[in-house]
Amino acid sequence: MTYVVVENCIKCKYMDCVEVCPVDCFYEGENMLAIHPDECIDCGVCEPECPAEAIKPDSEPGLDKWLKLNADMVKNWPNITIKRDAPADAKEFDGKEGKFEAYFSDKPGEGD
Repeated sequence: MTYVVVENCIKCKYMDCVEVCPVDCFYEGENMLAIHPDECIDCGVCEPECPAEAIKPDSEPGLDKWLKLNADMVKNWPNITIKRDAPADAKEFDGKEGKFEAYFSDKPGEGD
């Protein structure tokens, strides 16, 4: 099992999870984060830290798309280990439907 970042992270990109990860397995895209499935040690400390509830165990049904997306994106996105502020409009996007189709970007973020 590993943990996976799902749709609600898009345009929210809270970084509370990054701060608590003991193995630094988060990678930063332009408007969301991803977890490297081969680096995640399945400790689960990130899941309750996410204000957007955008981190799920891959054992939950229906997350295959997100597991693949996370695995693909970490190849090109920089590692992130330092918490920064969420986007100013993050709360407006928290819980919004259809964010992947409307807002997902595969561009890399800043990283550390």
